[in-house]
Amino acid sequence: MPVLHGNNPNGPADLKRVLKLEVPVIVKLAERKLTLGEVMRFGAGAIIEFVKSSDEPLELMVNNRTIGLGETVKVGENFGLKISQIGDMKSIIRTLGGGR
Repeated sequence: MPVLHGNNPNGPADLKRVLKLEVPVIVKLAERKLTLGEVMRFGAGAIIEFVKSSDEPLELMVNNRTIGLGETVKVGENFGLKISQIGDMKSIIRTLGGGR
């Protein structure tokens, strides 16, 4: 990954290039661990219950890492996420680079 700070003369150009990258954005509803046997018994109409309340915030994820939180909103006939909390630029870039 390019260096995004310091005395690198190409820093701003590298940052502009990084900011143009397309990344998958995921909104995580909830998660639960099940045995493979339970998963193999799934069929059409199966319901998986999660232990997360419907009024808890959803996670906004990039690169499989949480960068923010929000709540579900309806946008016309679609669903959206109203962001209530988001990380700062440095932490988001670290997330994209795989850093912790």
